Amino acid sequence: MIELKHVTKRYGAKCAVNDISFTINKGEVLGFLGRNGAGKSTTMNMITGYISASEGQILLDGMDVLEQPREVKRRIGYLPEQPPLYMDMTVEEYLKFVCDIKEVRKKSQKAHLDDLYNLVKITDVRHRLIKNLSKGYKQRVGVAQALVGNPDVVIMDEPTVGLDPKQIIEIRKLISGLGENHTVVLSSHILHEVADVCDRVVIINKGQIVAQDSLANLTHGIGEGIRMIVRVVGPEKPVTRLLRDVPGVKDVETMGVKETGSMDYLVESDAKTDVRRPLVNAVLAAGYSLLMLKPMDVTLEDIFLQLTSEEKGGY
Repeated sequence: MIELKHVTKRYGAKCAVNDISFTINKGEVLGFLGRNGAGKSTTMNMITGYISASEGQILLDGMDVLEQPREVKRRIGYLPEQPPLYMDMTVEEYLKFVCDIKEVRKKSQKAHLDDLYNLVKITDVRHRLIKNLSKGYKQRVGVAQALVGNPDVVIMDEPTVGLDPKQIIEIRKLISGLGENHTVVLSSHILHEVADVCDRVVIINKGQIVAQDSLANLTHGIGEGIRMIVRVVGPEKPVTRLLRDVPGVKDVETMGVKETGSMDYLVESDAKTDVRRPLVNAVLAAGYSLLMLKPMDVTLEDIFLQLTSEEKGGY
């Protein structure tokens, strides 16, 4: 388990991270989100011990990152956005080098590396120079180095950047599988990627935590209303007025023609009022045909934009 307790990082008079606190539970895949400059990389670098906090405390299973750095770093694997690869080494030479840095026992290295080759699917390229590998294979080697020593915690910063769709799917599956034996922190700008693989989300904005919860709870609590798409056969203006007059409806927006002879409307209602039945009854009573009524789920993108918008103090 990782605990951040009132952590602040200052650069001169400016706080890159300001009094943040959150916990990452053992076996959890946590999505760590924020706009550029929000404090994500600073926070991840403090967790790994690469930089120190100005104030506060970071603990890994009760061990202080600053007071027991060697033991903590042995138990953390880190994949930065640009994997730390030595291009003139072969894959095998490089990973053996990382094993030595992580103090993996010599007699265990071969079996350990064979397991990593199989896990990240780089067995066929282990004797090739890293500089001659494709972007996808280089990223896989980067993942492998993060897993050397079987760390308790794996931190990944934008692990699928620059990969093709097939490679992205494979890396996502790998990340999901890692959650069975590791605590995983995933930072990504691809929000649906986070939604697909993460158990919980922490959102940072201007150096402060603005949300931390499961996606389901964030989705339930973030919106002030419920939105749905309604497709109706009938004249636009009268239908718009009709929909707006339904009790509980807050706003109606025309979305255009999606099916010949009909019009789509975005209807927003009060979160405490279920307007579906009265809306259907009103449309049918007026003699119009209702072709579709589809609730719109709040997405991680909606949550992220709302919490990090300019109005909320975002960048």
